[in-house]
Amino acid sequence: MFEPATLKDIAIALGLSTSTVSRALRDTYEISPKTKKLVLEYAEKINYRPNPIAQSLKERRTKSIGVIVSEVANQYFSQAINGIESIAYDKGYHVIITQTHESYEREMINTQHLASRGVDGLLISLSAETKDTGHLSALHDKGLPIVFFDRIAEEIHTHKISANNEKGAFEATEHLIRAGYKKIAHLSSSAHLSISIERLRGYTKALNQYGIALNPDYIKNCPHGGMFQEETESAVLELLNLKEKPDAIFVAGDRLSMGCLTVFKSLNVDALNDMAIAGFSNSDMLDLLKYPLTSVRQPAFEMGQIATTMLLQLIESKRPVTEFENKVLDTKLFLR
Repeated sequence: MFEPATLKDIAIALGLSTSTVSRALRDTYEISPKTKKLVLEYAEKINYRPNPIAQSLKERRTKSIGVIVSEVANQYFSQAINGIESIAYDKGYHVIITQTHESYEREMINTQHLASRGVDGLLISLSAETKDTGHLSALHDKGLPIVFFDRIAEEIHTHKISANNEKGAFEATEHLIRAGYKKIAHLSSSAHLSISIERLRGYTKALNQYGIALNPDYIKNCPHGGMFQEETESAVLELLNLKEKPDAIFVAGDRLSMGCLTVFKSLNVDALNDMAIAGFSNSDMLDLLKYPLTSVRQPAFEMGQIATTMLLQLIESKRPVTEFENKVLDTKLFLR
């Protein structure tokens, strides 16, 4: 069994007290340069590293933050995680990443596990199944710093950062309308999610502005955000089997966009001539596809950076924080 070197090991080897070794490693003024040099050289020789558990007990901090996302493989979340790590590691914090796979139960388990591991704070984007945020409220009320990004909980009073989903949805739908499509369907994740509500609002606003009546049959929700392909396939088939089938779809999610194209391919639906698509997607793979897919791109990396900065401010604040920011970043429409 691996046993790392300790302060006591150095002290015994050099014939010093553990307190002297500790002070030498911390470079305090009361230890002579000669002793410091002796201790530092020996510590380097035996590859001594401070015990993070002992340090966390002393400082009452683990210097780690927990991140809860639906899926790391999702391009948006992988870019956001890169942003999170770019700030966290630079500030001396470790990042523990967990995935919910859009499951409420997994979200609860991951949250409790991270809290029991003593993380200093949580960055979370809610799962598609999550309607009750009581598990997060309980931890927040006990003083655990929590920051929401992308999919937020309105009822928890803390920092939140999201993209301008309404504007992005409006622009994507408007693009389809200006391209000549009038029967535009909307494929989205769970209806209760903040991003779904905001994107539906943008879609509806664009239809209203261009005098197109909203058809409730054209709105389809996938309760797991397309995590299961059969869910996306079922929704697309329902649209294709309508008596007056749509001629375009505004798809409100990265995984849903790719899932929709997969269904089109299996059914030999031509995304250029039979049914057009515009959607939210941060995937660079879209440029390689046979059919051009105009997409709304979110500033995922920047969102991750800002969310982490917000969380670290909460963690390191010397007094209770009572004023919180709800930050909204602009999206960009990429025409293809």
